[in-house]
Amino acid sequence: MKDKLVIVGSGETAELAYEYFTQDSNYEVVAFSVERAYLGNKTLFGLPVIPFEDIENLYEPSKYALFVALSFTELNRIRTRLYLQAKSKGYKLASYVSSRAFVWRDVEIGENCFIFENNTLQYRTKIGNNVTLWSGNHIGHRSVIGDNCFITSQVTVSGFCQVGESCFIGVNASLVNNIKIAKDCIIGAGSVVLNDTFEGLVYVGNPAHPLLTEQVFKP
Repeated sequence: MKDKLVIVGSGETAELAYEYFTQDSNYEVVAFSVERAYLGNKTLFGLPVIPFEDIENLYEPSKYALFVALSFTELNRIRTRLYLQAKSKGYKLASYVSSRAFVWRDVEIGENCFIFENNTLQYRTKIGNNVTLWSGNHIGHRSVIGDNCFITSQVTVSGFCQVGESCFIGVNASLVNNIKIAKDCIIGAGSVVLNDTFEGLVYVGNPAHPLLTEQVFKP
């Protein structure tokens, strides 16, 4: 028997989550859920789309898991808000890890993570909660990815790195070993990060440098 899963979201990320969980996990997707203000179609893939505000009345937290399937909008804040609300309702948050990812035996992965195919997670890597790793990334040995991050594709994170919470790292970016990415940073596509970064800034180029001197996202 597969565990029952409700996907929070109804956009492209939610459709991808449905495909991956359905074809490559021990979960059975039974419904979708969005906030009432964003309710449109009442069904998706033949399954009901219900208001998130009422979800616990229709799908008991003790019997169903949730997966919050949203992208990096507002530097991951919307996905994080719904993830925390789901936890406050008492739900278990599922993670998806592709069967085609390489995950070493002692890697730690949090809840509500979305880890696509061809990711490499090396020895003693730690992935926080509510993290998305799109396809083809390399996370080097003993590196730590903080909560609520979004890492796109073909990103190289070398060994002993720390990526702070709520960061976004663009396609083909590279981080050399032993550096710290502060929280709320945006690392642009193709950037090569050689040094620690400062909180809330956008970094671009090779070597990467701040695009702006003021924080781009202030909670």
